Amino acid sequence: MGKGKKGGKRMNKAQLTEMLQEFFANQPGVTLSFKEIFRGLHLTTHPLKMLAIDIMEEMAWDDYLAKVSDNSYRLNQSVQVMEGKFVRKSNGKNSVIPEGSEKPIFVSERNSMGALNGDRVEFTFLARRKNHIKEAQVNKILERAKDSFVGRLKVDKDIAYLVTPGDVFAHNIIIPRRKLKGGKTDDKAVVRIIEWPDGENKSPIGEVVDVLGQKGDNDVEMNSILAQYGLPYKYPKNVEDAANKITGEITEQDYKEREDFRQVFTCTIDPKDAKDFDDALSIQKLENGNWQVGVHIADVSHYVTEGSIIDKEAVKRATSVYLVDRTIPMLPERLCNFICSLRPDEEKLAYSVIFELDNNAEVKNYRIVHTVIKSDRRYKYEEVQELLEANGVVDGTGEPAPAETKEHPYQGENALQLITLDRLAKKLRAARFKNGAVKFDREELHFDIDEKGKPVSCYYKRSKDANKLVEEFMLLANRTVAESIGKAKKGKKPKTLPYRIHDNPDPQKLETLREFVVKFGYKMKTEGTKGATARSLNKLMADCEGKPENNLIQMVALRAMMKAKYSVHNIGHFGLAFEYYTHFTSPIRRYPDTMVHRLLTKYAEGGRSANEKHYEELCEHCSEMEQIAQNAERDSIKYKMVEFMGDKLGEEFDAHISGITSYGIYATIDENHCEGMIPMRDIADDYYDFDEKNFCLIGRRHHNKYSLGDAIRIKVAQANLEKKQLDFTLAGDSAPVRKDKSAGASDMKSKDKKAGKSKQKTRNHRKRK
Repeated sequence: MGKGKKGGKRMNKAQLTEMLQEFFANQPGVTLSFKEIFRGLHLTTHPLKMLAIDIMEEMAWDDYLAKVSDNSYRLNQSVQVMEGKFVRKSNGKNSVIPEGSEKPIFVSERNSMGALNGDRVEFTFLARRKNHIKEAQVNKILERAKDSFVGRLKVDKDIAYLVTPGDVFAHNIIIPRRKLKGGKTDDKAVVRIIEWPDGENKSPIGEVVDVLGQKGDNDVEMNSILAQYGLPYKYPKNVEDAANKITGEITEQDYKEREDFRQVFTCTIDPKDAKDFDDALSIQKLENGNWQVGVHIADVSHYVTEGSIIDKEAVKRATSVYLVDRTIPMLPERLCNFICSLRPDEEKLAYSVIFELDNNAEVKNYRIVHTVIKSDRRYKYEEVQELLEANGVVDGTGEPAPAETKEHPYQGENALQLITLDRLAKKLRAARFKNGAVKFDREELHFDIDEKGKPVSCYYKRSKDANKLVEEFMLLANRTVAESIGKAKKGKKPKTLPYRIHDNPDPQKLETLREFVVKFGYKMKTEGTKGATARSLNKLMADCEGKPENNLIQMVALRAMMKAKYSVHNIGHFGLAFEYYTHFTSPIRRYPDTMVHRLLTKYAEGGRSANEKHYEELCEHCSEMEQIAQNAERDSIKYKMVEFMGDKLGEEFDAHISGITSYGIYATIDENHCEGMIPMRDIADDYYDFDEKNFCLIGRRHHNKYSLGDAIRIKVAQANLEKKQLDFTLAGDSAPVRKDKSAGASDMKSKDKKAGKSKQKTRNHRKRK
């Protein structure tokens, strides 16, 4: 700053404080004398120098600076070195989450050392500036979360590089031409970093590992999504070869060691496009009038032995991945679709939970046994639903079919068995909700895809009676298996078992939900026992069912819920209201189920408790892979959504506001449920404040209000496949223009001042984040 500039003129305390903070922040660890400070800030007048000394004394008192001598200071950096996980955000609001904590600490880009999302880093706290949030500085990157990235190749005459989606890097990855592996411009490719940047402005160097193909091709784009999350998009040949050597033959010894259910009516009920049938139901009436219901699960662990090449690949994957147009199985196709799949008219090995239920669906006794079964029929959900409705079941009422009479016998093949299963399942379901289970009947978005993978329609599907029939018996089996190990005899410690746990909701988020639903006229309790909270949530769901705000309230309620995960440390399952719960019923597609099968077999043979630490590590891995798979699935849905809307640019649709942020409005089209965003820069009629607590935007001048759930008219403005992003604009005068009548213009000014902390000020020209 030269003579005659700001440093040499009159300056107030706030301006000089800001200059000093920035001056020291840019020189962490450097001790600076008064002379160096005055020269660096061009403080040429005696009053400014004296004011600077006073400010530095205050900053030292506030621990922002450390006083080294009577005439020198340095930035006060915490000497405590910590480790944590780095979280990178495209909007620049990076953070680090210390080990053993869930609270993020802000890290500015200049203090990030180029760390990427998920990297394990060493960091120190920066001294907190007055009226600023706590900040951290990355000192060292200890472990990279990943070294391979997916993007689009750009091959120029002298240089090639990879453009990654989502601005993962500050600079593109440079690729030497000899490392291109034949890749061309606009090819999607997987690139491995061979040289990380050692400075803020240096680009990473990489090599092409795999060229996926030209962008826009359906297979290429789906494989790109998988590769982006580090998920496999092809099966290793040596694992497939190992699977192909398994004959699937059932030996005489197998028959001797197992209960024989081949003569009992058994069926599978699955989606119409399912190929891996990992569960089946059997039913027969006992002499005492009770019903024997068998939940039969594919005996994967009989064929996949622990530590084998197939098992190691299954551990790595931990779950099958379900994209819009394909399934990436956990196990090789020969196992999941043939040998282990409980296909009709084929004898199969199963691990089964056999229940004796009375007519009120109360469990009189059960046993967990290895079996041989033979499915009589493969049903699609739609077929069972049609049979139930043909016999008087009205979907959604929770009522079973009327009793059979001579005048009105049940219609349809195996009608008595299926209707009885439905009746028992409905009693189990009613008892579960009575005990405090939370009722969320969420709709799922589905696409109809043509032979080239292009979506031709999209729609929501809701679970019907047939789906709930199967679900209820799977829940019963999972709970029973967990109780069989978890409920140890008095004085004995339960043996190790992976549980599916679900913690209580976040109290603060529940309170936010309560305050939110009050605006729609609903009441909700947020204090009391787990059962009281669950009953209050269920009443809320029942009260808003069928109302315009139903999906909106369900979405906000789900945000208050914790994520379910796997652990050997059981805390119960809040959502299901089960004290003990595990996953036993899908070993073809979930590795925790295979672990449970093996441990059950081991304990049934008198084996000792398994190593708790080892199984907890496996549980953590499986929970992490489940989340990654869900993220990939969501990305495939987003891609198909954008692809479906790509030929509808300029068209107008009725929609509802599904999300409010500081940078725009999310809206869901009523007709096809596709979601896009109206950027804040395109709402040009006013200056809007984001009221995060009340999920709305309020105009400063005209007091127009945009709230969650509002009906609006939108126009499709842009469909960006590479970013998987739909942009809308408001169409005509159809946006909600509701005056906030509770306050006049003068009142609003004072309200703005009071609400400063709870609102985030947003300008129309702010870029999308």
